[in-house]
Amino acid sequence: MQIAFIGLGNMGAPMAINLAKAGHSVKAFDLSADALAKVKAEGSQTAASAQDAVQGAEVVISMLPASQHVEGLYLGRDGAPGLLASIAKGALIIDSSTIAAATSQKVAQAAAAAGLGFIDAPVSGGTGGAIAGTLTFMVGGTDADLERARPLLEKMGKNIFHAGAVGAGQTAKICNNMLLGILMIGTSEAIALGVANGLDPKVLSEIMRRSSGGNWALEVYNPYPGVQEASAATRGYTGGFGTDLMLKDLGLAQESAMSVKASTPLGGMARQIYAAHSIAGHGPEDFSSVIKMLQKKG
Repeated sequence: MQIAFIGLGNMGAPMAINLAKAGHSVKAFDLSADALAKVKAEGSQTAASAQDAVQGAEVVISMLPASQHVEGLYLGRDGAPGLLASIAKGALIIDSSTIAAATSQKVAQAAAAAGLGFIDAPVSGGTGGAIAGTLTFMVGGTDADLERARPLLEKMGKNIFHAGAVGAGQTAKICNNMLLGILMIGTSEAIALGVANGLDPKVLSEIMRRSSGGNWALEVYNPYPGVQEASAATRGYTGGFGTDLMLKDLGLAQESAMSVKASTPLGGMARQIYAAHSIAGHGPEDFSSVIKMLQKKG
């Protein structure tokens, strides 16, 4: 299958590589020359522009940072035309960015008017899951469009959930990431407290992992350096899910909560904590670096 893949960051690049390794013809584009070189070395073709990438594509996959990037790509901005006019009628768009549900719905409506299918399919599982092809996809769209996408999603992930109509995938994702942001703060607090009282972080983490406090952070994403060999914390909080990206997602959660008058006090508090952490200069670091705010100094 001919696939255009746009957005080759920490998540997008390994996803595109897995599709190429599965035997699909992938033509990729990103503004970063280094990112393009990386996927080219792993078997993907590269394009000079997004418009070039989608020529002849049966499926277009995008993995971009925020709502404005997705809307600008497909609908255009600053007088530049959007990508929808360059995609062949009948093609399917799979947007795996984490953005506002309203933006997904807006782009989907324009795609339908252009004779294109559209699903929002944000992911969970981190960079490790993207590399291993074990991501979880949360999909919003029609049954028919999901079934068209499924053979490709299965090459990039192991769990595919149909959350509902277009936009539902985004809502599920921001609910998940709000919980993730909260539990990472709680996990960091607990480990920092134990270490301040003289406990070995590895021993404490294993105790909590096997007890009622067990959670995903303790299982695979421990925030304390040296506890887990493959964690972002052990890599100096590099190469993972950035603090600023978590802050963005928590902002989306709060916007959604306000729109439906839902109460999310812990989500709001988590957003304030990550905002303070970002202002302190840790925005580019993995979000698990929030433990730095909570550790005993000196």
